[in-house]
Amino acid sequence: MNNFLRFSVIPVLALALNWATPSHAQVKAVKGRQDLIDRGRYIVESVAMCEQCHTPRDAQGQPIRDRWLMGGPTQLHASYPSADWAVIEPRIAGTPPGTDEEIIRLLTTGISRTGRPPRPPMPPFRMTHDDAEAVLAYLKSLPH
Repeated sequence: MNNFLRFSVIPVLALALNWATPSHAQVKAVKGRQDLIDRGRYIVESVAMCEQCHTPRDAQGQPIRDRWLMGGPTQLHASYPSADWAVIEPRIAGTPPGTDEEIIRLLTTGISRTGRPPRPPMPPFRMTHDDAEAVLAYLKSLPH
């Protein structure tokens, strides 16, 4: 390879490699997003226990992992007569029902997109805005 070609190709290769390498800000944004999703996973799976209602169960009562948070028949039944008790739980994995703003409002104020509290057995959560955003990020990260 002659010197002219070698010196003209090196800057092009360096420029191409620089474009292919994520910037520090891009790496930080991806890591921050993953941290948000991990926080949401913790809240959903270990605090709010959303799978108890929103994940179908097998014959032994165990959550069906490949239907995680996909909704289905209500697993919990009222211990008292309740005309408002939900019989179907919505799918919340992937695309939760409602806009992002409606989901955040539900999780922070306990008011659903209908303007009323959610139907039992859904509790009227009072999460912080940051926790609600983390939960939404996790739910949206799941397959639908």
